[in-house]
Amino acid sequence: MSTLDLDWPGLPSNVKALSTTRAGGWSKPPYDDGFGNPGLNLGVHVGDDPADVARNRASLRRFLPSEPTWLTQVHGTTVITASASHLKAAPEADASIAATPGAVCAIMTADCLPVLLADCEGKVVGAAHAGWRGLAAGVLESAVGAMRDVGVGEITAWLGPAIGPSQFEVGSDVVQAFTACDASSKAAFVACVGREGKFYADIYQLARRRLAKLGVTKVHGGQWCTVADPRFYSFRRDKVTGRMASLIWMA
Repeated sequence: MSTLDLDWPGLPSNVKALSTTRAGGWSKPPYDDGFGNPGLNLGVHVGDDPADVARNRASLRRFLPSEPTWLTQVHGTTVITASASHLKAAPEADASIAATPGAVCAIMTADCLPVLLADCEGKVVGAAHAGWRGLAAGVLESAVGAMRDVGVGEITAWLGPAIGPSQFEVGSDVVQAFTACDASSKAAFVACVGREGKFYADIYQLARRRLAKLGVTKVHGGQWCTVADPRFYSFRRDKVTGRMASLIWMA
Protein backbone atom coordinates (compact mmCIF):
# COMPACT_ATOMS: atom_id res chain seq x y z
CA MET A 1 0.00 0.00 0.00
CA SER A 2 1.37 3.39 -1.03
CA THR A 3 0.89 6.52 1.09
CA LEU A 4 2.07 10.12 0.91
CA ASP A 5 4.67 11.74 3.11
CA LEU A 6 2.42 14.17 4.95
CA ASP A 7 5.22 16.56 5.97
CA TRP A 8 3.11 18.07 8.76
CA PRO A 9 5.42 20.00 11.13
CA GLY A 10 4.18 20.40 14.69
CA LEU A 11 1.75 17.50 14.61
CA PRO A 12 1.46 16.18 18.19
CA SER A 13 3.30 12.89 18.71
CA ASN A 14 0.13 11.05 19.70
CA VAL A 15 -1.69 12.07 16.51
CA LYS A 16 -1.27 9.82 13.49
CA ALA A 17 -2.38 10.47 9.91
CA LEU A 18 -2.00 9.03 6.44
CA SER A 19 -3.20 9.65 2.91
CA THR A 20 -3.31 6.93 0.27
CA THR A 21 -2.49 7.00 -3.44
CA ARG A 22 -3.76 4.68 -6.21
CA ALA A 23 -0.94 2.17 -5.74
CA GLY A 24 -0.60 -1.07 -3.83
CA GLY A 25 -4.05 -2.64 -3.96
CA TRP A 26 -6.13 -5.23 -5.77
CA SER A 27 -8.46 -3.25 -8.04
CA LYS A 28 -8.48 -3.84 -11.79
CA PRO A 29 -8.87 -1.16 -14.52
CA PRO A 30 -10.23 1.47 -14.51
CA TYR A 31 -9.54 1.41 -10.76
CA ASP A 32 -5.88 0.40 -11.18
CA ASP A 33 -2.78 2.37 -10.19
CA GLY A 34 -2.37 4.10 -13.56
CA PHE A 35 0.83 2.22 -14.36
CA GLY A 36 -0.53 -1.21 -15.29
CA ASN A 37 -0.75 -2.59 -11.76
CA PRO A 38 -3.74 -3.24 -9.47
CA GLY A 39 -5.02 -0.16 -7.63
CA LEU A 40 -5.97 0.74 -4.08
CA ASN A 41 -9.55 1.90 -4.63
CA LEU A 42 -11.27 2.34 -1.26
CA GLY A 43 -14.69 3.45 -2.53
CA VAL A 44 -17.57 0.97 -2.39
CA HIS A 45 -19.86 3.19 -4.49
CA VAL A 46 -17.91 3.60 -7.75
CA GLY A 47 -18.62 0.30 -9.54
CA ASP A 48 -15.49 -1.60 -8.53
CA ASP A 49 -15.57 -5.31 -7.64
CA PRO A 50 -16.72 -5.41 -3.97
CA ALA A 51 -14.26 -8.22 -3.24
CA ASP A 52 -11.35 -6.11 -4.47
CA VAL A 53 -12.49 -3.11 -2.42
CA ALA A 54 -12.79 -5.32 0.65
CA ARG A 55 -9.21 -6.54 0.17
CA ASN A 56 -8.02 -2.95 -0.29
CA ARG A 57 -9.75 -1.84 2.89
CA ALA A 58 -8.31 -4.84 4.75
CA SER A 59 -4.80 -3.77 3.63
CA LEU A 60 -5.45 -0.25 4.92
CA ARG A 61 -6.90 -1.56 8.18
CA ARG A 62 -3.52 -3.09 9.13
CA PHE A 63 -2.13 0.43 9.54
CA LEU A 64 -5.00 1.62 11.77
CA PRO A 65 -6.08 1.07 15.38
CA SER A 66 -9.71 0.43 14.38
CA GLU A 67 -12.03 0.34 11.39
CA PRO A 68 -12.33 3.88 9.98
CA THR A 69 -15.61 5.73 10.36
CA TRP A 70 -16.46 5.81 6.65
CA LEU A 71 -18.96 8.47 5.58
CA THR A 72 -21.56 8.76 2.84
CA GLN A 73 -20.31 12.11 1.56
CA VAL A 74 -22.91 14.45 0.07
CA HIS A 75 -21.05 17.78 -0.28
CA GLY A 76 -22.73 19.16 2.83
CA THR A 77 -21.64 20.46 6.24
CA THR A 78 -22.80 17.76 8.68
CA VAL A 79 -20.19 16.65 11.22
CA ILE A 80 -20.36 13.41 13.19
CA THR A 81 -18.24 11.92 15.97
CA ALA A 82 -16.07 9.05 14.77
CA SER A 83 -16.30 5.79 16.67
CA ALA A 84 -13.77 3.04 17.36
CA SER A 85 -16.66 0.57 16.99
CA HIS A 86 -17.49 -0.69 13.51
CA LEU A 87 -20.54 1.04 12.03
CA LYS A 88 -22.90 -1.10 9.95
CA ALA A 89 -23.74 1.78 7.62
CA ALA A 90 -21.75 4.85 6.60
CA PRO A 91 -23.59 7.89 8.02
CA GLU A 92 -24.44 10.76 5.70
CA ALA A 93 -21.93 13.48 6.59
CA ASP A 94 -18.93 15.34 5.20
CA ALA A 95 -16.77 15.66 8.30
CA SER A 96 -15.99 13.81 11.48
CA ILE A 97 -14.12 14.51 14.70
CA ALA A 98 -12.70 12.25 17.39
CA ALA A 99 -11.74 12.96 21.00
CA THR A 100 -11.24 9.29 21.86
CA PRO A 101 -7.94 7.51 21.11
CA GLY A 102 -8.31 4.79 18.50
CA ALA A 103 -11.26 6.31 16.65
CA VAL A 104 -10.31 6.96 13.01
CA CYS A 105 -11.70 9.88 10.99
CA ALA A 106 -11.68 9.19 7.24
CA ILE A 107 -12.44 11.14 4.06
CA MET A 108 -12.51 9.70 0.53
CA THR A 109 -11.65 11.86 -2.48
CA ALA A 110 -10.81 11.86 -6.20
CA ASP A 111 -10.35 15.62 -6.86
CA CYS A 112 -12.19 17.17 -3.90
CA LEU A 113 -10.01 18.50 -1.10
CA PRO A 114 -9.47 16.40 2.04
CA VAL A 115 -8.64 18.49 5.10
CA LEU A 116 -7.19 16.88 8.22
CA LEU A 117 -7.34 18.80 11.51
CA ALA A 118 -5.63 18.36 14.86
CA ASP A 119 -5.61 20.18 18.16
CA CYS A 120 -1.98 21.21 18.78
CA GLU A 121 -2.16 19.58 22.22
CA GLY A 122 -3.30 16.27 20.73
CA LYS A 123 -6.73 16.19 22.36
CA VAL A 124 -9.05 16.20 19.34
CA VAL A 125 -8.70 15.42 15.63
CA GLY A 126 -10.98 15.85 12.63
CA ALA A 127 -11.33 15.35 8.89
CA ALA A 128 -13.43 17.23 6.35
CA HIS A 129 -14.48 16.61 2.74
CA ALA A 130 -14.05 20.03 1.14
CA GLY A 131 -15.26 19.92 -2.43
CA TRP A 132 -16.18 23.40 -3.61
CA ARG A 133 -19.84 23.04 -2.63
CA GLY A 134 -19.07 21.93 0.91
CA LEU A 135 -16.26 24.45 1.24
CA ALA A 136 -18.52 27.31 0.16
CA ALA A 137 -21.34 26.08 2.41
CA GLY A 138 -19.09 26.00 5.48
CA VAL A 139 -17.88 22.43 6.08
CA LEU A 140 -14.58 23.69 7.53
CA GLU A 141 -16.40 26.08 9.82
CA SER A 142 -18.60 23.20 10.99
CA ALA A 143 -15.68 20.85 11.58
CA VAL A 144 -13.55 23.40 13.45
CA GLY A 145 -16.61 24.48 15.43
CA ALA A 146 -17.32 20.89 16.46
CA MET A 147 -13.73 20.46 17.63
CA ARG A 148 -13.91 23.66 19.66
CA ASP A 149 -17.19 22.57 21.22
CA VAL A 150 -15.30 19.60 22.65
CA GLY A 151 -12.67 21.94 24.05
CA VAL A 152 -9.44 22.56 22.15
CA GLY A 153 -6.76 25.21 21.87
CA GLU A 154 -4.86 26.02 18.72
CA ILE A 155 -5.67 23.88 15.66
CA THR A 156 -3.34 22.83 12.86
CA ALA A 157 -4.46 21.61 9.43
CA TRP A 158 -3.15 19.57 6.52
CA LEU A 159 -4.51 19.89 2.98
CA GLY A 160 -4.42 16.64 1.01
CA PRO A 161 -4.28 15.89 -2.71
CA ALA A 162 -6.93 17.74 -4.74
CA ILE A 163 -7.48 19.23 -8.18
CA GLY A 164 -4.88 21.93 -8.80
CA PRO A 165 -5.42 25.59 -9.75
CA SER A 166 -4.35 25.06 -13.37
CA GLN A 167 -6.97 22.32 -13.89
CA PHE A 168 -10.00 23.35 -11.84
CA GLU A 169 -12.18 25.15 -14.39
CA VAL A 170 -15.45 26.48 -12.93
CA GLY A 171 -18.29 28.77 -13.88
CA SER A 172 -19.23 32.18 -12.53
CA ASP A 173 -21.70 30.49 -10.17
CA VAL A 174 -18.79 29.04 -8.20
CA VAL A 175 -17.09 32.44 -8.01
CA GLN A 176 -20.36 33.92 -6.74
CA ALA A 177 -20.77 31.19 -4.13
CA PHE A 178 -17.50 32.23 -2.49
CA THR A 179 -17.47 35.99 -3.06
CA ALA A 180 -21.02 36.38 -1.74
CA CYS A 181 -19.70 36.01 1.81
CA ASP A 182 -16.09 37.11 1.22
CA ALA A 183 -15.37 39.47 -1.64
CA SER A 184 -11.62 38.93 -1.24
CA SER A 185 -12.09 35.31 -2.32
CA LYS A 186 -12.06 36.64 -5.90
CA ALA A 187 -8.25 36.50 -5.65
CA ALA A 188 -8.48 32.68 -5.76
CA PHE A 189 -10.00 32.75 -9.27
CA VAL A 190 -8.30 33.49 -12.61
CA ALA A 191 -10.37 34.15 -15.73
CA CYS A 192 -9.91 31.60 -18.52
CA VAL A 193 -8.57 33.38 -21.59
CA GLY A 194 -11.09 33.27 -24.44
CA ARG A 195 -13.74 31.50 -22.35
CA GLU A 196 -16.39 33.94 -21.18
CA GLY A 197 -17.72 33.16 -17.72
CA LYS A 198 -15.10 30.49 -17.03
CA PHE A 199 -12.44 30.65 -14.32
CA TYR A 200 -9.64 28.57 -12.85
CA ALA A 201 -10.20 28.10 -9.13
CA ASP A 202 -7.50 27.55 -6.50
CA ILE A 203 -9.27 25.32 -3.99
CA TYR A 204 -6.19 25.24 -1.77
CA GLN A 205 -6.18 29.03 -1.48
CA LEU A 206 -9.92 29.08 -0.83
CA ALA A 207 -9.48 26.57 2.01
CA ARG A 208 -6.58 28.50 3.52
CA ARG A 209 -8.67 31.68 3.46
CA ARG A 210 -11.54 29.94 5.25
CA LEU A 211 -9.19 28.43 7.84
CA ALA A 212 -7.43 31.76 8.44
CA LYS A 213 -10.78 33.41 9.20
CA LEU A 214 -11.29 30.68 11.80
CA GLY A 215 -7.92 31.43 13.36
CA VAL A 216 -6.31 28.29 11.91
CA THR A 217 -3.02 29.54 10.47
CA LYS A 218 -0.73 26.52 10.89
CA VAL A 219 -1.70 24.94 7.56
CA HIS A 220 0.47 22.48 5.64
CA GLY A 221 0.24 20.40 2.45
CA GLY A 222 -1.68 21.55 -0.60
CA GLN A 223 0.97 21.12 -3.29
CA TRP A 224 -0.58 18.39 -5.45
CA CYS A 225 -2.87 18.18 -8.46
CA THR A 226 -4.93 15.01 -8.74
CA VAL A 227 -5.74 15.67 -12.41
CA ALA A 228 -2.14 16.18 -13.54
CA ASP A 229 -0.49 13.55 -11.34
CA PRO A 230 -1.28 9.94 -12.37
CA ARG A 231 -0.49 8.67 -8.86
CA PHE A 232 -3.91 9.92 -7.83
CA TYR A 233 -7.47 9.02 -8.74
CA SER A 234 -9.20 11.89 -10.55
CA PHE A 235 -12.89 11.98 -11.42
CA ARG A 236 -12.45 15.02 -13.65
CA ARG A 237 -9.69 13.34 -15.63
CA ASP A 238 -11.08 9.80 -15.88
CA LYS A 239 -14.82 9.98 -14.98
CA VAL A 240 -14.93 6.32 -13.92
CA THR A 241 -12.31 6.00 -11.20
CA GLY A 242 -11.56 4.95 -7.64
CA ARG A 243 -11.28 6.84 -4.38
CA MET A 244 -8.32 7.60 -2.12
CA ALA A 245 -8.55 8.13 1.62
CA SER A 246 -7.07 10.64 4.06
CA LEU A 247 -7.29 9.52 7.69
CA ILE A 248 -6.40 10.83 11.15
CA TRP A 249 -6.59 9.42 14.68
CA MET A 250 -5.05 9.61 18.14
CA ALA A 251 -2.89 6.79 19.46
